[in-house]
Amino acid sequence: MDLNNKSILITGGTGSLGKSLTKRILTNWPNVKRLVIYSRDEQKQFSMAQEYPNAQYKNIRFFIGDVRDEARLKRAFQGIDIVIHAAAMKHVPIAEYNPMEAIKTNIGGAENVINAALETNVENVVALSTDKAAAPINLYGATKLASDKLFIAANNIKGGRNIKFSVVRYGNVMGSNGSVIPFFIQKAKEGKTLPITDKNMTRFNISLDGGVDMVMHAIEHAWGGEVFVPKIPSYRITDVADAICPNCEKPEIGIRPGEKLHEEMITSSDSFFTYDLGKYFVILPSVTNWNLQEFINHFNAKKVKEGFSYNSEQNTEWETVESMRTLIKEHVDSTL
Repeated sequence: MDLNNKSILITGGTGSLGKSLTKRILTNWPNVKRLVIYSRDEQKQFSMAQEYPNAQYKNIRFFIGDVRDEARLKRAFQGIDIVIHAAAMKHVPIAEYNPMEAIKTNIGGAENVINAALETNVENVVALSTDKAAAPINLYGATKLASDKLFIAANNIKGGRNIKFSVVRYGNVMGSNGSVIPFFIQKAKEGKTLPITDKNMTRFNISLDGGVDMVMHAIEHAWGGEVFVPKIPSYRITDVADAICPNCEKPEIGIRPGEKLHEEMITSSDSFFTYDLGKYFVILPSVTNWNLQEFINHFNAKKVKEGFSYNSEQNTEWETVESMRTLIKEHVDSTL
């Protein structure tokens, strides 16, 4: 894949994954025609612009805008080839308390991105999802499931346009803003107490680099309508706590509103449309606008067994206390 001379826009581009995508793109494809960072937080844009000064990075642009604003998206998408949609309201308890705001951003914003892309000759849209979108029990997951459905169905309304829409779905991104690992590290520094919601809790684990790899895979290989799911390890929340501060007190405080004990990325109901691609699983739409057998042959795709589900509790690959400590040192805090 060659992204040199391509124009790329990242919604939510000042977030953890957006910044990692920016670094990867500018490192691997320094002659990218244009890289637009689209977000609504002017302070984060100001800080990021210090890292990428215009004198040195003439192909990067910073665009203040909200995905709720379709007209602004249309303006920003002019001349763009590839859109990576990373903007979302992501905090589960905040979405539970402010449901209409989450709906406006995560569902309305998805619709706006689709409409803007269809009207501006964008060729490729990759939308970021979450494990919480599989059998959702919280509003964040429900809005992201609706968002996923919108992006998948957008392939049905493209008409004669040369555009494809796909989705990447993965678990907790290690060290991302607001996630548990930075929270535990800060708590360990403050008072040697790490509050644990439930000692039986498990989660999928992926690094920022792993998340970027998935997006790049979708940009290069998607035919349109896929939900890509990575094969990644799980961790026990108690192992994360022990990796960060083995001698800290770890009181159990109870699950927060909308939280699951274990996360799921592929439900048994999804199994009828799920294929194993080797490094990734892919959930296909029930009806594709391309030839399914050609897809299977091209990727050597193997259908999973009916009733298969992929969840963090029954995963076959697990991180340990030692491996988590190593990963946290490598990806989050080298002083641990």
